[in-house]
Amino acid sequence: MRRHFLGALCALAAMVPAARAHDVITTKITYTREISRIVYKHCASCHHEGGKTPLSLMTYEEARPWAKAIKEEVLERRMPPWGALKGFGEFKHDNGLTQEEISIIAAWVEGGAPEGDANLLPSKKPTFEKDPPTRPAGSSELVLSGPLKLEAPLKLLAVRPSGLKDGASFQVVAEKPDGTIEPIIWMFKYRKAFARTYYFESPVSLPAGTKFAMSPAGAGNLTLYSAAAAPSKAKVKGD
Repeated sequence: MRRHFLGALCALAAMVPAARAHDVITTKITYTREISRIVYKHCASCHHEGGKTPLSLMTYEEARPWAKAIKEEVLERRMPPWGALKGFGEFKHDNGLTQEEISIIAAWVEGGAPEGDANLLPSKKPTFEKDPPTRPAGSSELVLSGPLKLEAPLKLLAVRPSGLKDGASFQVVAEKPDGTIEPIIWMFKYRKAFARTYYFESPVSLPAGTKFAMSPAGAGNLTLYSAAAAPSKAKVKGD
């Protein structure tokens, strides 16, 4: 996770209960059965010993003191830092939480954040992959800053937003010549922690004549990384 998360956790540290013995357990959701699996899948890449942040969440003893802070972070969608809304474009390395996972974490915390049976912990520990490169190897680059029409086919590998203000939301779609709409990316309440290259799960093939549109117009820039050479005569229409 990014540094901003540590600041938020420190601000919420006062919410940590002084004595766990007084906690009333009202949920069957436990760290060992449900929460550990969410942590391993979405949080462990940063929150492990020696990771990007000094705060590890790999064990119940490490995670429990921060339970209420974690709940606040996930409800506000500050953790994990993934800006692309789900279902609008399919991306690799998507560590964003689903609504169901957010609800599970919130219910666990509200129910007293119990540990559970240690035998129910995942048998396989997570692997920690490196962040993907900023630019796909061998790709061509085209910057979208306004309405744009392709005059040559394009196989889109990844996109990277830039120049957006904190809190800004924007959506980019591609309209093919046959009228079908291809969702590219939709970001909500952009933050600097969302600044990364978003790799598509599968390359998005777009024919000549495809039109890109950003809403709201002028929200920022979107770099398009393609497998083929960028169109030499891409038409950018004025406002």
